[in-house]
Amino acid sequence: MPEDLLWRNLKELPAFRGLLRAVEARFYQSLELPEPVLDLGCGDAHFASVAFERPLQAGVDPLWASLREAPGRRAYQILVQAEGATLPFPTGHFACAVSNSVLEHIPHLDPVLTEVGRVLQPGAPFYLCAPSDHFLAYLSISGGLRRLGLAGAAGTYERWFNRISRHHHIDSPETWKTRLGQAGFSMERWWYYFSPGALRALEWGHYLGLPSAVAKLLFGRWVLVPARWNLALTEGLLRKFYDEPQPREGAYLFMVARKATGLTE
Repeated sequence: MPEDLLWRNLKELPAFRGLLRAVEARFYQSLELPEPVLDLGCGDAHFASVAFERPLQAGVDPLWASLREAPGRRAYQILVQAEGATLPFPTGHFACAVSNSVLEHIPHLDPVLTEVGRVLQPGAPFYLCAPSDHFLAYLSISGGLRRLGLAGAAGTYERWFNRISRHHHIDSPETWKTRLGQAGFSMERWWYYFSPGALRALEWGHYLGLPSAVAKLLFGRWVLVPARWNLALTEGLLRKFYDEPQPREGAYLFMVARKATGLTE
């Protein structure tokens, strides 16, 4: 029986990240990926190696520290170190682009989105996801502080957690629709994912996952013993969040956009 997406992520990533990436990887299983495909912000290629059945045509990331791990996963035909605002590809080269949990980390998005539009063919789909406008409200520690009447401390915690998460954008669908429209994309559909409970698991996973960070630093692996017996409790605790139905509102937002064709109806 093939390994499911949750297990494939948990056996190689810190638990909180594995849960989030497993949920996101599942979305791509029902999406059309016309080739050639650009992955903007491919990192170490772990996500692509799990989410996609065959190698994508190009992975781009500005950080060499992440890219140096990518070749061994064979998830891309070519890997390129480049900034998102200066992609080294011809105009209209790609038939599809994906950017999975990347754009929230980029301070100045407009030049990047415009550049993605440049290298895409007219009518090409663009799949992207990011933390939503509900992200901070779902954090458990700041929520507890607010219930105790400590609004100032709650705000401080939210700003700190947002900073360690390296988030520059935690926006609503409406904000993304406007931003994408200015770059020449239409937002065809979107949905929230990751319930308050799932985000609490991710939040506390940051603290409980410190041993994984030490393992990565010392041994180059997040999980030293990727065996079912070792991860059974973790998998059992997180599976309910992986299997949960799509929430009406969520801590994250997945978007399906499309580059304008340039034709008028």
